[in-house]
Amino acid sequence: MVRVLPMTAAAASSLHLASVAAVRSVSNGRLRLPFARPSLHRSSLLSLGTISQQEGLFGRRGGRFIRTLSSMEAGAAGNMAQASTALKQEEALDWVKKDKRRLLHVVYRVGDLDKTIKFYTECLGMKLLRKRDIPEERYTNAFLGYGPEDSHFVIELTYNYGVHSYDIGTGFGHFGIAVEDVVKTVDLIKAKGGTVTREPGPVKGGKTVIAFVEDPDGYKFELVERGPTPEPLCQVMLRVGDLDRSIDFYEKAFGMELLRKRDNPENKYTIAMMGYGPEDKSTVLELTYNYGVKEYSKGNAYAQIAIGTDDVFKTAEAVKMYGGQITREPGPLPGINTKITACVDPDGWKTVFVDNIDFAKELE
Repeated sequence: MVRVLPMTAAAASSLHLASVAAVRSVSNGRLRLPFARPSLHRSSLLSLGTISQQEGLFGRRGGRFIRTLSSMEAGAAGNMAQASTALKQEEALDWVKKDKRRLLHVVYRVGDLDKTIKFYTECLGMKLLRKRDIPEERYTNAFLGYGPEDSHFVIELTYNYGVHSYDIGTGFGHFGIAVEDVVKTVDLIKAKGGTVTREPGPVKGGKTVIAFVEDPDGYKFELVERGPTPEPLCQVMLRVGDLDRSIDFYEKAFGMELLRKRDNPENKYTIAMMGYGPEDKSTVLELTYNYGVKEYSKGNAYAQIAIGTDDVFKTAEAVKMYGGQITREPGPLPGINTKITACVDPDGWKTVFVDNIDFAKELE
């Protein structure tokens, strides 16, 4: 209920009335599964019928006066709503930055699990951390990496019974692995029958030695020559259609930091490194924009990245607020009670946020 202030004495005299009052209503799966703005409270204006009645009662001058008051009230209410929304966004942004987030694992599908495990362990030096078979849902998972899951970013491979090949699409780029000697690693991969798609050499426009290899399913791995690092599985590269939009989204909705941005006009692409820590000590997301390319095919091979969070409910609200789409509302997974929420970014890349405490219990 909003009270309209009484008219001045002069206006009341001219209209032979002492005051006027008006009433206004105020509208006030599973874990490997593959924009909505918050609504503002809107203040409804006096209806045209009400204004017409007021004009008939008070004359046109009175009607104009009431319309002015209504417009002023609506503007004030709108400003209050905008201020409230801005405050909520500021609070959400602050919380996202303080949330204890970490890249947990990347999920993708393979056609021959044993063959892929053999390649990753013998050629790339990973360890098989655990393996689980879910016969009732006809799939098997294998987790591989360079250290335990509670402190390292790892790979979660998924084999679906009877499915032997997948379409990687054009949007997925590669995984990055930091090695101390690229040439030596490439020689080992060749000896094991692996495919080398780029021989060792300095990156274009730089001095860092790199090489590219492919696993049995055609996923590309960039070998980056680097000194000892606590996180050898160092990159996941995805292509995006609007780099500035993606940077803004991952900073605000995901709480990541823009670590560096590099434009390569000669080869017509720009990259942005995003993450929760420095490149030499943690896994980062490498976003690539190719000049003029706005969309890519996703295929059905690459699935998603999982990120740890202290609160999946707050995370989901922040994702919605900053332009993401929730594909699985926050809550516990049936059977294991681990709380998750799933979303897609503006380009359709999927991410699952997992409750930190629940994830630690799972690993036990």
